[in-house]
Amino acid sequence: MLQSTKKVHIISLGCVKNTVDSEIIAGGLESAGIELVDVAEDATTIIINTCGFIGDAKQESVEVILEAAQLKTDGKLEELLVAGCLSARYKKELTLEMPEVDKFFVTEDFRRIFDYIAAKPHLADDPDHRRKLLTPRHYAYLKISEGCDNVCSFCAIPLMRGKQRSRDIESLVNEAKSLVARGVKEMMVIGQDTTTYGWDLKPKRYLHELLLELDQIEGLEWIRLHYAHPSHFSRKLIPVFQNAKRLLPYLDIPVQHASTNMLTSMKRGLDADGLRRLLLELRQEIPNLKLRTSVIVGFPGETEEDFDTLLNFLEEIQFDRVGVFSYSEEEDTSGADLEDDVPPELKVLRMDAVMDLQHHIAFSNNQALIGRELDIIIDSPDPDHPEQMLGRSIWDAPEIDQQVIVAGVYQPGNIVKLKIDDAGAYELFASAITK
Repeated sequence: MLQSTKKVHIISLGCVKNTVDSEIIAGGLESAGIELVDVAEDATTIIINTCGFIGDAKQESVEVILEAAQLKTDGKLEELLVAGCLSARYKKELTLEMPEVDKFFVTEDFRRIFDYIAAKPHLADDPDHRRKLLTPRHYAYLKISEGCDNVCSFCAIPLMRGKQRSRDIESLVNEAKSLVARGVKEMMVIGQDTTTYGWDLKPKRYLHELLLELDQIEGLEWIRLHYAHPSHFSRKLIPVFQNAKRLLPYLDIPVQHASTNMLTSMKRGLDADGLRRLLLELRQEIPNLKLRTSVIVGFPGETEEDFDTLLNFLEEIQFDRVGVFSYSEEEDTSGADLEDDVPPELKVLRMDAVMDLQHHIAFSNNQALIGRELDIIIDSPDPDHPEQMLGRSIWDAPEIDQQVIVAGVYQPGNIVKLKIDDAGAYELFASAITK
């Protein structure tokens, strides 16, 4: 295959679903003979895969586009392309405001990107087989669906990514096997709402069926489930968690709030009692389960009583991992019709209060692990200490959860049983087991 003179640098912003899209773009271009470069200044073409989820993410996307546009102004760059959620949502406005950008693409516009850069169509009908992993080779994300059918009043994802479109089980299993053959040991199952997977297929399929199929893949060590909507969590998943060999006792289940008033206003489906029953049942039925969640503070109409209800709920449930977001209004969502009446400074105070509480919970939970022997996946050397490695336990996803700081040198990708010697609120310290 003739090598193109183009050199492409891809900048991927936002969530891991965007990461998968960027991997598909990178793999397709590389298969077409396009050289990919790691440094923006070395590129003739830059592709920015943007995020448009919340205000801060939009601002970051705009700033990155402007930085790349400056390279073009300085004559160091020939071509600037923008894809992803921000481009999908504001394509018309951005085209007018950013003439430095040569072309805007919407989400999942892989073929048009390939056509534009390589001047020929992408050959693979299933682009995932040509993914170029942007993660370390021992873990990867498996995106099981695109888009979302939920109507959460704070979220613009359906406006940017459309209705849910699930992939069939056979293609997902084939992709997972292909990734395992390339060295992947840990698979993160992702989608905008993984618990509604397959509802749009004919005939309908279900998440528990997919997980059972993935659990049969030889060579795959760990399966980790993300983005499980509590309103759609099927009790048929519980025996899968109980009996599967590879599905980890880890569940990412965003609750967003715990006040029934707020949950109703957010259009989340379950009320506070329903949430409590589900989470307590999961803790009771699934051995060693640890829960990750996310919450939003400062949603329109959130009173002190609503916020106290949230804090009390977090203290009661004792989530192991919590991400907290300050509400920012998203135009064209139903939440935008509500008065954003919580002052910014109060939103910050409420975020701090949640994080202070979670700091105490996380520290206490981690202290209880001291002396235990845990399976740790080794991710990389510690860049600051060559005699140490960085890894994760079965209860920690990459990027968003805590790290395990490992004494000694091990091969990245190996899963090693180690002893927990010490713990902080957001890190564990481990070493080899001595008899």
